Amino acid sequence: MRELDYSAVIERITGFIRESVDGAGADGVVVGISGGIDSATVAYLAVEALGKERVLGLIMPYYENRDLDDARLVCESLGIDYKVVNIKPIVDEFERAVGGLDTRSRGNVMARTRMVLLYAHANAKNYLVLGTSNRSEVLTGYFTKWGDGASDYAPLINLYKTEVWEIAKLLGVPERIIKKKPSAGLWEGQTDEDELGISYRLLDEILWRMIDLGMEKAEIARELGISVERVEYVERLVKGSEHKRRLPVGPAL
Repeated sequence: MRELDYSAVIERITGFIRESVDGAGADGVVVGISGGIDSATVAYLAVEALGKERVLGLIMPYYENRDLDDARLVCESLGIDYKVVNIKPIVDEFERAVGGLDTRSRGNVMARTRMVLLYAHANAKNYLVLGTSNRSEVLTGYFTKWGDGASDYAPLINLYKTEVWEIAKLLGVPERIIKKKPSAGLWEGQTDEDELGISYRLLDEILWRMIDLGMEKAEIARELGISVERVEYVERLVKGSEHKRRLPVGPAL
């Protein structure tokens, strides 16, 4: 993987957050806190940039499990104001209106419900929404379109998942958050790596070579000691999710 000066990266990101908030004439930021590493890291960066008084944490559980405890831990460790909004009644009402949802569709509704709540709170307080997407998720399309992929600014969007872990360590994110298995919390027992079908560490090594260095698939496979098929799998994830990374388009007239 690429070598980064993580202290300099933190300084650059916190400066970016300050400039973005001040440039928009906003009073602060709201961050959706899931109990995972990405949202915790964004919250810590936001406090570093703006101070705890200008950061609102919004915890929006569907399931009341350890993720809720971890999200509270992040907010309380930082001393930021936070609100807990249980989204289950909202999502269940959507499901009744549609007439039933499969697991994946329900997960998308959950993500989009959280987006609506984030923007409602941001609008009420003249805040901006800070997103929590990282480069690994964005490149592979591992996010809900107009859901967790929607935000005003995304401080981690140019950092791979494995790099987010390094940033989190430097910022002092609680160790139990850093060590837990990444999960979007869309259903009980769900983990990111199981759903992606590949570990983040291998995924990031492939993406960096494929996207940033422009290496050929066979060369990537030889360098990492893996099959070309594994590289092609990642390539399909990237190509198949292109529509998620752009605004809607129509035919040229």
